[in-house]
Amino acid sequence: MSTTAPQLGITVHTFTQLLSSTRRGARLARLLAAEQLRAWDVSPGVTERAEQIVAELAANAALHGSVRGRDFRLALTLDAGTGTLRIAVTDARGDELPSLCADFGGSPDGESGRGLLLVTALADRWGVDPYPPGGKTVWAECDSKATVVGSATER
Repeated sequence: MSTTAPQLGITVHTFTQLLSSTRRGARLARLLAAEQLRAWDVSPGVTERAEQIVAELAANAALHGSVRGRDFRLALTLDAGTGTLRIAVTDARGDELPSLCADFGGSPDGESGRGLLLVTALADRWGVDPYPPGGKTVWAECDSKATVVGSATER
């Protein structure tokens, strides 16, 4: 006689939204991400980190990755099985990929130039992938201690 142990379903939550490549679109990306993470019952600490990462990546997409008439895309993926939150921002400019070891030696009094330094400090991992035919996706991951509503898995 053999018995099979019950298997718990692994839940993956996703959210995707196209936004205008403007400052307003970048602000909306941050607000939508924060609201979505609260709806998924992600811990406040992870939500705060993720909100700042979204703000930086979306601002970069609007400022450096914009092409007239093309939007950027925000995607959030929460894998309850691994406890990983992935934030991905895809823009239309793939000709200049940010460097994983970029020189962050900008002016200390400058108004810009520290966005990826913040992402590096806040995310557990981040990277860049080409998005053919001419864009790029900048992604960041946070290891989450999230409790997902309706999930059998707590992290």
